[in-house]
Amino acid sequence: QVQLVESGGGSVQAGGSLRLSCAGSGRTFSSSAMGWFRQAPGKEREFVAAVDWTDGIRMHADSVKGRFTISRDNAKNTVYLQMSSLKPEDTAVYSCAARESRKLSNRAVECGYWGLGAQVTVSS
Repeated sequence: QVQLVESGGGSVQAGGSLRLSCAGSGRTFSSSAMGWFRQAPGKEREFVAAVDWTDGIRMHADSVKGRFTISRDNAKNTVYLQMSSLKPEDTAVYSCAARESRKLSNRAVECGYWGLGAQVTVSS
């Protein structure tokens, strides 16, 4: 069974940091581009960050650029999202995703594998 499982979510005060991890199982994702998306209550899911299969090319949404960093460790079949200088508007469920292609994408519809998500709550 192919799975993506997120961990590292939680509650933090504004200005704090969290690191999300997403571990894959059931198949290797070392040849897959992977990404993070988030969905806040009452809002549509939005792109956060993506990384290609080599960890050589990364993309971040303008809203998180300079504060969040995506990375991956193919030996561990894991992708990470380091979040710093968190703001209350970053509060959302964060989900990792993977696609068959090696090229990264910011489009959720192009991702065939999804985790269940991890809650991140930032208080002011």
